[in-house]
Amino acid sequence: MGSGKGAQGLAEDIRHYGKWMRDEAEKRIGHLYPKVEVTEAAARDRPDLRPYVGQELTVIAWLWARTVASPDPMVRGAHVPLVSSFMLSTKKGKQAWAELVLDPEAQDGWRFEVKAGDLDKDHEAIKKLGTKAGKAQDFLCVLSGTPVPRHYIQAEGKASRLSKRLMGVVMGASRGRLYVTPSLADERIANAMEFGDLISDARTNFLAGTTPTRAMITGGVCSAYGLKTWGHLFSERQLVALTTFSELVSEAREKVVQDYATGQSVTPVGDVVSLAEGGTGAQSYADAVATYLGLCVSKLANVCSTITSWMNDRGAFRETFARQAIPMVWDFAESNPFSGSGGSIDVILDKTYRFVASFAGSWSRPATIQQMEASKGHLSVSAVVATDPPYFDNIGYADLSDFFYVWQRRTLRNVWPNLFRRVLAPKEEELVATRYRHGGKSAAEGFFMDGMAKALRNMHLSGAEEFPTTIYYAFKQSEVAKEGLTSPGWATFLQGVVNAGYVIDGTWPVKTESAGRSVGQGSNALASSIVLVCRKRNPDAPVVTRREFVARLRSVSPRALDKIRAGGVGPVDMAQASIGPGMGVFTSYSKVLEPDDTPMTVRTAIALINQVRDEISGEETGGYDADTRFCIDWFEAFGMSDGKASDAITMAQAYDIGIDGLEAAGVFTAS
Repeated sequence: MGSGKGAQGLAEDIRHYGKWMRDEAEKRIGHLYPKVEVTEAAARDRPDLRPYVGQELTVIAWLWARTVASPDPMVRGAHVPLVSSFMLSTKKGKQAWAELVLDPEAQDGWRFEVKAGDLDKDHEAIKKLGTKAGKAQDFLCVLSGTPVPRHYIQAEGKASRLSKRLMGVVMGASRGRLYVTPSLADERIANAMEFGDLISDARTNFLAGTTPTRAMITGGVCSAYGLKTWGHLFSERQLVALTTFSELVSEAREKVVQDYATGQSVTPVGDVVSLAEGGTGAQSYADAVATYLGLCVSKLANVCSTITSWMNDRGAFRETFARQAIPMVWDFAESNPFSGSGGSIDVILDKTYRFVASFAGSWSRPATIQQMEASKGHLSVSAVVATDPPYFDNIGYADLSDFFYVWQRRTLRNVWPNLFRRVLAPKEEELVATRYRHGGKSAAEGFFMDGMAKALRNMHLSGAEEFPTTIYYAFKQSEVAKEGLTSPGWATFLQGVVNAGYVIDGTWPVKTESAGRSVGQGSNALASSIVLVCRKRNPDAPVVTRREFVARLRSVSPRALDKIRAGGVGPVDMAQASIGPGMGVFTSYSKVLEPDDTPMTVRTAIALINQVRDEISGEETGGYDADTRFCIDWFEAFGMSDGKASDAITMAQAYDIGIDGLEAAGVFTAS
């Protein structure tokens, strides 16, 4: 066992026993992941392969295409490929693609042949289309040209009649990725026939839980195409690999205890007491090592499912949860866990080692961890609060978490028996407005708002007086596109923050989405993320009238907007950033009274803040309508160029206009 300062010893043991686990797995199932020899025949028309003739190269990925029986009766039930793109690599100078060859001698009358070279833009665009039927997102039968509509594919999938064919093989070489034509042997090995009982047992037992449906989550579901259980999300070889690694975590745990008992440990670890019991002995230490190794298996599952895709612009895997959904993936990428490259257990173990090793000497005293429901209790000590709360009904994390839970339960149930006592992850307590869980829209919204109000009050009680509380909020584009900044979800959430006793004196936009995520920025997913900077309101805060509030708003806003611009905030993010100073004024009062003595709502306050901002934005734009002011801001930021839909939506919020208004004005096209 390792020893060292802080967590260095634990990190070393994670690496040591992780390597043992990896090597032991390769002994047991390594034959399912053979190297590929580059032959003279394969390199005949491939100059890029010639330097490697006679060499055996490690496979990094197998690229698969799903298939379905053609609906055209003339082809007599032959399966045809459903491919979103034939391009395997779009890197300049290293382009590679799968050519579909009609061959009467081949299975179903066609086969894939991988080619490499230079493609002009027009031919690359054709290859990128795959077998899709243009924008309709249906597919075309490669044998007859007949449309293959989505509803037909869904029906075939639900009847368990979808299949798969290998499209290409990716190998690692000294000069980068190589893409080669698959062989029949490659497909035969991938079926892992000798592990049939193990595969069947996994799918009918611990992976038998159902995947989310459209009623449960947003962002796409594969259950509509027949992938209705967790077992359906993994190919045969993937199931064998993940099950093997899962079993080896338990064996590694036992090995840690045995190594201590036989004197191989240089770290005194005391009596045998489990970590779940709060122990500090050999078993407890073994539990800690096993926990990290179990998390490594979860990470492997994330890049080892049939929802994993291939990023042809990077030559890398796009993991299952590139976004918070489980959409259908037509051409998926299967990783080699023993390749030593991305998608392998080697890389995952190394990242885990480096993460844990970074803890060494980080703190002068141990951390204290309390786990509780935010709506049912508050911390016993004063704390700095930074939180990313649930997004109303945007993401069903609990439903999605079963993807990992089923593997973690199998891997770590003996380590954490209480945590994994349920067959699937608990969901009833999740603070989201999920209609199917609460019997309708009204009940779901009531559950969310009541729970969020309690959680915010408890955060207020837990927060330190001398530090601000920071709350992250992610706009949902499909909501704000029509409603602008006064959208019900945003305004209602702010109202809850105010009611909890907070002063909101800052709202800052944060770029939280990477360019490589699977959903383009123009989709109706999440738009900008906003950080609310909150402080506790003075209990003696005064009550003022609407007129007094607007007067102070006009007094404070010009200088505040100048500071925001000086800070580098451009037109796209000005709307969200400028709400902060205005809300700071509004929330500094205990109440702002309307002329009829009713308390002003946050939604009304936001509208007034926007109105005042427009008044002081400059006389050169002050007389124009909202659509024109949007265009002036857009040209200032981007010139005449096309831009991202999310930027347009974010900027439009400043003027309380949405997609409909922009399209009607002829300056925005949503497609």
